Amino acid sequence: MNTTSLSLARLFMERRQELRRRLKYRLGSEELANDALQETYLRIERMSDTDSVSTNPLGYLFRMAVNAAADQRQADSRYLTGNEVEELLNTGADSLDPARVFHARFEVQALTDALGELTARQRAILIAARVDDTPLQEIADHYEISVRMVGKELKKALEHCAQRLDRKFVQRFGPGAGKES
Repeated sequence: MNTTSLSLARLFMERRQELRRRLKYRLGSEELANDALQETYLRIERMSDTDSVSTNPLGYLFRMAVNAAADQRQADSRYLTGNEVEELLNTGADSLDPARVFHARFEVQALTDALGELTARQRAILIAARVDDTPLQEIADHYEISVRMVGKELKKALEHCAQRLDRKFVQRFGPGAGKES
């Protein structure tokens, strides 16, 4: 380890409980907080001496942990659940049932209409974040806004689409995670 990573690792170990508490509150899950802390420590070990640390090292560590949790959440969203795998395996001749085809087309049209009702920026952010898997920081840089504002715009867009599709919107990350909006 270099001097930058050594000093951050020392601070990390000294303030680990405080970071865990703050992350648990921010992420809404102790398990997510622990995973994020573990990944953060691994990232500290991989740091080079040229990596710059802000004037607030504890805030820097917390941001690293939040980013690690966001990266993990994004990676996890790419996997199919057990139920989805089961459904794919059990898809048979009835999958082309006319009623299901009609319902699917109806939902696609409803989603298309909902996307058309969003502002251009909200629509672009939603597509970049959820379809193209673009990191929120990259989206923020593109629009010259904060990551927090990207999150707000994304949440508004998702809530609007959920409402138009008559679905419940459940926040999966941040304060209030797991609660219906």
